[in-house]
Amino acid sequence: QVQLVESGGGLVQSGGSLRLSCVASGLTLDTYAMGWFRQAPGKEREFVAAISRSGGSTYYRASVKGRFTISRDNANNTVYLQMNSLEPEDTAVYYCAAKSSSSGSGIYTIRTSYDYWGQGTQVTASS
Repeated sequence: QVQLVESGGGLVQSGGSLRLSCVASGLTLDTYAMGWFRQAPGKEREFVAAISRSGGSTYYRASVKGRFTISRDNANNTVYLQMNSLEPEDTAVYYCAAKSSSSGSGIYTIRTSYDYWGQGTQVTASS
């Protein structure tokens, strides 16, 4: 069965960095567009970043653009989210998600578009 397993979360001071990883199994990663979402307590799950099947197209929510970078290694079935200059407002559980895509360049920002989800990893940035 398909599994997405996130890791790399933790507690950092404001201004610090973390790199999240999402390892996929049970699917051929290069046929899936990938995304990262986050959910803070009492809030809706929101889009953070997305990357196309090939990795050639990326897209970010405005508040993380220039600080976060999404990337992928299809050979190792892994997607990454490098997070720099973390702020307390970035504190949330971060989830990776996979969407089967026939388009090599398609990227997806809508939560309900995605087919599979990981269990999440907690990121806390303290002030």
